[in-house]
Amino acid sequence: MANHQQAKKRIRQTKRRTEVNRDRVSRIRTFVKRVELAIAGGDKTAAKTAFDVAVPEMQRGVGCGVLQQNTVSRKISRMSARIKALG
Repeated sequence: MANHQQAKKRIRQTKRRTEVNRDRVSRIRTFVKRVELAIAGGDKTAAKTAFDVAVPEMQRGVGCGVLQQNTVSRKISRMSARIKALG
């Protein structure tokens, strides 16, 4: 258990940041899931619109430090290729 004031403060800050980051990642997963469902349904226009909404959200996650840039770039690239393949 923390004995110093600063250690107690860090525990509070970490708890708060963990909650915020968990919400952020959950939100990103929701947007990605919408794209995946549209792709699975074969609806190219719905997939494209969902993709256009999901990309900025994923990039925001990179900016906030909850996701790595290479991971997001890879996922965006693969989703984009799958949408283009829906003819």
